[in-house]
Amino acid sequence: MKTSIYYGSTTGTTETVAGVIAEKLGLSADAVHEVSELDEAAIAENDVLVLGTSTWGEGELQDDWYSGIEILKGADLNGKKIALFGCGDSQSYCDTFCDGMGHIYEALEDKGCTFIGATSTDGYSFSESHAVIDGKFVGLAIDDMNESDMTENRISAWAEAIKPELA
Repeated sequence: MKTSIYYGSTTGTTETVAGVIAEKLGLSADAVHEVSELDEAAIAENDVLVLGTSTWGEGELQDDWYSGIEILKGADLNGKKIALFGCGDSQSYCDTFCDGMGHIYEALEDKGCTFIGATSTDGYSFSESHAVIDGKFVGLAIDDMNESDMTENRISAWAEAIKPELA
């Protein structure tokens, strides 16, 4: 299945995570793109979209994602698989941890796509998140600022969990 990663990154953390995810999934660097490069043609040619954002302010999407969301909402996502990942700060923003990832989920949940890669909230320290549905994160949550020692293992475990969905 053709898979591409689209990310929005202001400080570079989400970009770095996107690169590591690509490596763990066995994707080439050519499969990793800034969300500003997303268009309907790119959506149409992919079976799986891995979408990543950081969370800013009081739970907002990374700036580049606002137009990306509109493009996705206008596209035909029927039959597409969507995997989400988000970067956040679980200490300073414990009540909006990885909310950006939740905003993408909410925008696309009724678009006919299938979400893959939900993860347990076990081992995370936060109080609230729009990215938690039915007791799980809707994708991979990363806090590279406060829990950088867990980033590599979390990415590896998540990549292994979604690999069967990419075959």
